[in-house]
Amino acid sequence: MTDRGLRIMFLTHYFPPEIGAPQARMFELARRLDELGDTVTVVTAFPNYPTGIVHEGYRGRFAMEERMDGVRVLRRWVFATPNSGFFKRILNWLSFVASSLTAARKVGPVDVMFVQSPPLPIGLATLAYARIKRAPFVFNVSDIWPQSAVELGVLRSKLAIKLAEMLEMHIYRRAARVTVPTPGMLERLAARGVPREKLVLLTNGVDTALYQPQPPDADLASRLGFDGHKVFLYAGTHGLSQGLDVILEAAKITKNPDVLYVLAGEGADKAALVAKAKSEGIANVRFLPNQPKASMPALLNSTYAGIISLRPLDLFRSAFPSKMFESMAVGQPLVAALWGEAAEMVRTAECGVVTEPGDASELRDAVESLAGDPQLAREMGMHGREYVAEHYNRAKIAVRLHELLREVVRSRR
Repeated sequence: MTDRGLRIMFLTHYFPPEIGAPQARMFELARRLDELGDTVTVVTAFPNYPTGIVHEGYRGRFAMEERMDGVRVLRRWVFATPNSGFFKRILNWLSFVASSLTAARKVGPVDVMFVQSPPLPIGLATLAYARIKRAPFVFNVSDIWPQSAVELGVLRSKLAIKLAEMLEMHIYRRAARVTVPTPGMLERLAARGVPREKLVLLTNGVDTALYQPQPPDADLASRLGFDGHKVFLYAGTHGLSQGLDVILEAAKITKNPDVLYVLAGEGADKAALVAKAKSEGIANVRFLPNQPKASMPALLNSTYAGIISLRPLDLFRSAFPSKMFESMAVGQPLVAALWGEAAEMVRTAECGVVTEPGDASELRDAVESLAGDPQLAREMGMHGREYVAEHYNRAKIAVRLHELLREVVRSRR
């Protein structure tokens, strides 16, 4: 193998300017691999998640090429639909599987592929590209599919589950490596027969240079109506997995008039949450739309604490919501309504208060306790910043991925 950089193809359904964890992760890794001397080409869909509305500047096209911070991005048409309604989402996923293959010639030679899942159907395009390019691939599993869809109750057909599991296991067999973000997910896949030597822990992370403690932005806080409040912020997807109704229930029983709950983002459950807050007159809750990535550090630094919430499902015992790393990176204490590995990390880092997921009373108690102790909040925030800089720095994670991809290519040759 020569010393030249690798020719790497990223295949992902989700990518900026969309907002979200997989979007940020794939962009940051691609950009940093490019800085390390590799040549990265991203094949992705036109941005439309989660609203189903293709972003301005990308509409009315089938194909497009652009550069984002030096990274080459090839976009292809997708059946755009809101992140709700399982059948429409399947069409959304499969449409990109088909259209993505039209970029094969444009991509050029490939040494290795890095693929983001879910959605699992992207594995069909992965298998085709692996054959066309005669290149090995690393399959990055952020959420174990179809298991998560079954546990969330959105996939019930026994035939569909069986077919999805067959595709899933076939992809694992064909992959050179399968990367997962948590030890618990690694153990789950190993228990299902994926060889341990094929499984690699590649954690999520955060850009600790972009997300760092800063003085609150007074103009931003005033514009958003934060003045005079201790804002507890949830920023992320409003979907089935997050169980955000618990925040509204906690808000209803919160006595401290200084506390304001803010939910920023979009998703399948947002309309119902907004309607509930309005119909029940929950005055200490405010909703914000998706915020541009560039404004997120300022938003986080202008709030008192972050809220991380997941539904109380066994599936999520091995989940690490990546939004928690951004809060930690700016020195923001956490109220973590979750269990399992992520809860243990919060306790180990001493960066927040852990509550039982889905328990509104516990969430309210944690919020009021933290609101009443600014010194403790500052100390927890400082601990979180130190911990994430050491263990979840995305620059270090990109170097690990760079070395993994070189090892895969060496083994293949």
